[in-house]
Amino acid sequence: MFEFAVSGLRSGLRGKSFQAVFILGVLLIGIAYLSGFFSPRQPQTVALDVGFSGIRFSLVLLNLFWVQELVAREIDRRVILFSLAYPVSRGAFLAGRFAAILLLSALAAVVLGLLLLLAVVAAGGGYSQEFELALGLPFWSAVAGFTLDAAVVAAFALCIAALSTVSVLPLALGAAFALAGKALGATMAYLAQGADGNEELVASYSPLVDLVKWLVPDLSRLDWREWAMYQLPPGSEVVFWAATMAVAYIVVLLVCASLLFARREFS
Repeated sequence: MFEFAVSGLRSGLRGKSFQAVFILGVLLIGIAYLSGFFSPRQPQTVALDVGFSGIRFSLVLLNLFWVQELVAREIDRRVILFSLAYPVSRGAFLAGRFAAILLLSALAAVVLGLLLLLAVVAAGGGYSQEFELALGLPFWSAVAGFTLDAAVVAAFALCIAALSTVSVLPLALGAAFALAGKALGATMAYLAQGADGNEELVASYSPLVDLVKWLVPDLSRLDWREWAMYQLPPGSEVVFWAATMAVAYIVVLLVCASLLFARREFS
């Protein structure tokens, strides 16, 4: 497992997709800095909000590309046969690759987080805004939540890669899973509030949403940016259960991926 993690780290850092998406993340941080100039009263808050969205988007995209390169593409090119020739289980291979993705994701989150901090401080321009930002523990808690969010998406994509014969499928379905998980919380809240009085809409979609919420995690619960932006902590219970949900999904998906991969035949 350790060897697969190390080789995954090297491949992930050398990959062109990593470099391209990381550059995209840096550009998004630059956009966050520029967006602060559109709000004369709360420039740092606007910059921080846009930057958080950029980090969240970049981390999900990076994790999907890493699953694509480190697992799906190796299967497609049959390079994986050399890895499976070692006297280790297939589950150890997937665990090593997932560990590499987690480490790469954490590294990218730290770098993008530091860049965002610099952008937010520079966006202030010495202006003392009404709501002072919390750029210590609350800031890094939000970044950690985005990293955990991306890890759940990566685990789902890894599960798809373990059974898929089409190399692009983990990327496509992983992106759809990420969108569904992020939109689930807002959709549930909208329907619970009556959908602006549209009873027909509530009656039509409530049963479907009630089913989906048992299959797809509510990834919006891992978005704790308001703590850093407005000093509104989410509460220890909220953080605990959101993190527990994410870790539970990751474990279940990794177990499913190992079982599926163990039964897969390579010709």
